[in-house]
Amino acid sequence: MAGLFGAIARPRASGSVNEIASKTMEEWARLQGGGGDSATGLFISQEAAIRYSTVLICLRVLSESVASLPCILYRRRPDGGKDRATDHPLYQVLHDQANAWNTAFEYTEGTMINLASRGNGYAYVERNKKGQTIGLIPLNPDGVTITQAVDWTPKYEVTMPDNSRTKLSQKDMHHIRGPMPKGYVGQSMISLSREPIGLGLAAEKFGAHLYKNGVKPSGVLKHPTQIGPEATENLRQQFQDKYGGLSNSSKPLLLEEGMEWVALSINPNDAQFLETRKFQRTEIAGIFRVPAHLVNDLEKATFSNIEHSSLDFVIHSLRPWLRRWEQAISRDLLAPGERGEYFAEFQMGDLLRGDFPTRMAGYALGIQNGIWNPDEVRMKENFNRRDDGLGSEYWRPTNMYPPVAGSTPANDNNTAANALMTEIFGRHAESLKPAAN
Repeated sequence: MAGLFGAIARPRASGSVNEIASKTMEEWARLQGGGGDSATGLFISQEAAIRYSTVLICLRVLSESVASLPCILYRRRPDGGKDRATDHPLYQVLHDQANAWNTAFEYTEGTMINLASRGNGYAYVERNKKGQTIGLIPLNPDGVTITQAVDWTPKYEVTMPDNSRTKLSQKDMHHIRGPMPKGYVGQSMISLSREPIGLGLAAEKFGAHLYKNGVKPSGVLKHPTQIGPEATENLRQQFQDKYGGLSNSSKPLLLEEGMEWVALSINPNDAQFLETRKFQRTEIAGIFRVPAHLVNDLEKATFSNIEHSSLDFVIHSLRPWLRRWEQAISRDLLAPGERGEYFAEFQMGDLLRGDFPTRMAGYALGIQNGIWNPDEVRMKENFNRRDDGLGSEYWRPTNMYPPVAGSTPANDNNTAANALMTEIFGRHAESLKPAAN
């Protein structure tokens, strides 16, 4: 962000350095078109919206949830399986270290905040001599300008650390687009939600000013006689100094000269202040598709519906974001010849884990039916493999073995046992069968 604002702040002939340096963040946003006025009269920029607590919570929930999931580069097997491609340079970039100063978590978290709020996540792609990705440099969306070439491919112009502007082609840019893309660029969810965010910010400001002024409910001082403007101003100032502010809110009113305190009929309850804030919190959470309990709205929360809401969050909110990431990684960070062999995937297993008894019951069914072996289950629970090597065996129910040729379940009650013996002892199984009665 410093690069962008540094480039903007360079003096021009029409303005002085002091005039340029005195610009506020809101004024810079207005100059750059990074926001707009809402019906509340508040200017809603990206920075202003993030100062609204519900927006900040939603962005933290989305960014930290995505960043906490390991992103793995896999190599496809001919049989349809997959192996971790730890020998590929991109594996370390996605899983451990995005660049020399950003861990994979930090890079993903920051890019996801930009993606969810501004609609686009950008990174400059570092490559080795083979054309393989060896690093990702995150870029501020405010410093990226996109145009479209005659062949429809996007072209990028980026603000560099020295405030210079550099043109980049699509192969140099990792670009993840947010929901509702307008052709080759994602659309800012904050810009689309300017009105509900503005209403929420207005409610927060109203509450802050209410406690700042201190007197609750708001009212007027009634004097038995008419007093002049100067006396009125002195009285107002003395009253504000003595009773204004949150620390003075509980002081009793001491009125002189027959004055009365007349409370006005409009107060926070009459204006539905709390209900407005609660509704805006729910509405903003819905825009970002974040469950109510994750924005601290526990009014209707129960143990069972929180569990189902969390699962719904993974399926209907996180999964679409993860698909955007995975497909953008394939398009931007893998060479065309590598895309058939390699693919990136976020591991969502930890988010879908149930409680301990549920997991153990599921593992038991998986082991009994040969879906997992004990070692695989131990690794899911962060244990090492068994030292005796027995954990690598796959179990199989005896009643699930194929029948021995020439026998039928109707005349041979020992079919499953015979099949198991045949598999274990091979051609010697016949001599080990019990004699017929």
